[in-house]
Amino acid sequence: MVKDIATGVLITSLIFLVSVFIPIIGFVSALFIPLPILFYRLKLGRTNGLVIAVITSVVMVVLIGGISIDVLFFCGLLLIGFILGELFELNLSIEQTTLIASGSVVLSGFISLMISSILTGNGVYAIVSEYVGKNLELSLVMYRSMGMSEENIKVISQSLDKIQQVLVTIIPALVSASTLFVAWISILLARPVLTSRSLYYPNFGPLNQWKAPEYLVWAVIGCGLSLFLPQTAIKIIGVNGLLILMTIYFFQGIAIVSFYFDKKGLPRFVRVFLYTLIALQQLILLAVIGLGFFDLWINFRRLGKQTS
Repeated sequence: MVKDIATGVLITSLIFLVSVFIPIIGFVSALFIPLPILFYRLKLGRTNGLVIAVITSVVMVVLIGGISIDVLFFCGLLLIGFILGELFELNLSIEQTTLIASGSVVLSGFISLMISSILTGNGVYAIVSEYVGKNLELSLVMYRSMGMSEENIKVISQSLDKIQQVLVTIIPALVSASTLFVAWISILLARPVLTSRSLYYPNFGPLNQWKAPEYLVWAVIGCGLSLFLPQTAIKIIGVNGLLILMTIYFFQGIAIVSFYFDKKGLPRFVRVFLYTLIALQQLILLAVIGLGFFDLWINFRRLGKQTS
């Protein structure tokens, strides 16, 4: 048992180290942080799974050098893995599992920011704005080290204040959408890992036939119309809502893509290449979101219709 706990802490900590100190592949590797927590939660039980998550959190704090928003982000990834393990045993639907896991993490992060605001005497907006500003400056340094021309560096530098303002405005959607995405990808990655070790995995049904509730289209229309209203606060709510809804329709769009990959029997290496292309090419990504949105009317997969 102790050996399993130590292994879980070691694996999760190594993924964390890669995420922090190897920037090029750091974002991708961060997606795998919830997976070992989820695995050992189901393998060792609630108490031991929680022990692994807590010890790994302490390791993160020590390595980063204190509690910060970055630490909260990585602890949120650990929390996603643990909560998913709890929800798997409840045998809920895929929608309930994803929403409860991501919602719990977003709420926990907000509470943590509120506590930090009270302790430091700074407002939540000020804390987030300062964090975004520091990361933009670090990004500028990284661009310079990568050989970007001074002319482009100057243009970006002059626009930092506007970029910072925009990012702070849409930070609720960015946090919510990224949490939804991490929960979703963790559920997908968990299936081969858990089934290969004879651990329980819920029967979510064929995920490549998943579709968003039809009533969400009215939310998209409402958020879109809000952008034409004069009130700034309503526009901000509309933009944040659209970004979150785009994430949901991306899930439906990628389900359509997966459906046709299976139908055509594409080899695994071809699928990996095409999925990577979708992740890297913004236009293709937007096309996948469009697939998910217009599937309500076009029904690309012909779901609900009899086939010969």
